[in-house]
Amino acid sequence: MNIFHRNPSKARRLALAAAVAGSLMMPAAVMAATLNVMQSEAPRSMDPGDQTATFTAALLDPMYEGLIKRDPDLSLKPALATEWSSDPSGLVWTFKLREGVKFHDGTPFNADAVVKNFNRHLDTKRGLAASGRLRTFLESVIAVDPMTVEFKLKTQYPAFLALLSTGPCLMVSPAAEAAGTIGSQAVGTGPYKLAEYKSGEYVLQVKNTDWWGGAPKGEDEIKWTWTAEPSVMNMALQSGEVDVVNPFPSAFAAQAGANPEMKLSKTDGSAVFWVSLNTKMKPLDDVRVRQALNYATDREGIVKAFTQGFATPANSPLAPVTPGYDKSLAPYSNDVEKAKTLLAEAGYPDGFEMSTIVQEQEARIGELLQAMWAKVGVKLDVRRMESGVWSKAAFQDPAGKEADGTASAIASWSSGVNGADLQFRPLYYSASASPTGANLGFFSDEKLDGLIDKAASTLDETARNAIYVEAQKLVNEEAPHVLLFTKQDLYAASANVSGAWVIPGGLIVVKDATKE
Repeated sequence: MNIFHRNPSKARRLALAAAVAGSLMMPAAVMAATLNVMQSEAPRSMDPGDQTATFTAALLDPMYEGLIKRDPDLSLKPALATEWSSDPSGLVWTFKLREGVKFHDGTPFNADAVVKNFNRHLDTKRGLAASGRLRTFLESVIAVDPMTVEFKLKTQYPAFLALLSTGPCLMVSPAAEAAGTIGSQAVGTGPYKLAEYKSGEYVLQVKNTDWWGGAPKGEDEIKWTWTAEPSVMNMALQSGEVDVVNPFPSAFAAQAGANPEMKLSKTDGSAVFWVSLNTKMKPLDDVRVRQALNYATDREGIVKAFTQGFATPANSPLAPVTPGYDKSLAPYSNDVEKAKTLLAEAGYPDGFEMSTIVQEQEARIGELLQAMWAKVGVKLDVRRMESGVWSKAAFQDPAGKEADGTASAIASWSSGVNGADLQFRPLYYSASASPTGANLGFFSDEKLDGLIDKAASTLDETARNAIYVEAQKLVNEEAPHVLLFTKQDLYAASANVSGAWVIPGGLIVVKDATKE
């Protein structure tokens, strides 16, 4: 009997487990069924409110819940809140909370817990990575009674309910948060709870048998591992070492799609890849230099070489799936002579030297840009970093980046299906400059800030999208980023896996996934 069969049925797996367990004179029940998931980077925090990385959010998803959740059809549904309503002004929202819910550490979930969760983000001294998404429009959260909370907004915000399903609005145990352990020891209310987090190696989650939703649908355990090596990800799935790989390397996508033992999922993504330019550092403080780098960039070439065609060259700071996206924009062709002219006008006829920081899995982008920009005299020093080190370097303040010479960073951002405000505000709003937000290049423009605020409080969708079109044009003109591409969301799984799905932007949901 070959107990390492590639895709055994669930019944066969249980029988094999029982046989093995019997030979060891142990009950079969101890042989837990495990869903093995491999991603491209390690988790940045066990606190959903202190990180903004898509793949960390995917890992945390089985353990945490918000007042509202996304269903596979991307609609918003009740989670820890059972119902909600707003007053006529749209500024006061009342939520009824679900009864009988407890955090994994036994702390009761109630209005007091909700208030504490949001107050930590309203506290400007805390410096949590995701707080900026809330502080701009959220005035206060109060407990009306033990199971009712009231949110007061500073201004109307059409994306409010969508935002409540995202990282900073997921509920963490107030006891664990007060103890200062939530960053390394996840404590939520979800269908899975943290069993072990071995830094640098894996995260193991087990079913929460006390979950308010009843018996969790997924496997007994979910084990998360990570690697930045595309070939390792591909071989791990082919060999059966893992059951799901996210994101699946585009270099092996065609091969996976043709393999009957694997399933490849390909959907339109919302993650826009870009190079942030440090607008506080010379010569990048000159818009002509920033525009020149955009003209020096062959986006079609990057899409072909880095994504094997599984991407769309970026013409906008928004992805095509984001409401308000303007497909008619065409700001920068690949025009080396135009780039040279702009550099000469800015006083750099022979080019200049600059650096960029990049995570290992995207280092190839840096190498491609290095060759492209050399044609206009720009010598690019590509500094490859592990994701945790990169995050610390990328989110430094201006003084920190000046000290270590960080002129740019290669990164991506996705607002998912939560609206254009969650793309514009974190990346381009003046108050979102790092370390408090993801405006990594410290770009500041009063007109753009005004457009972002105006759009965020405009209830009419047509009027709101018209404002976002104007904002896209302004970002393209001022060029705080070298916009690169919007990548399709690719993940692959063994053929016997069902129940996994992805939120646009690459956040894979596996808490209901099973192996047949």
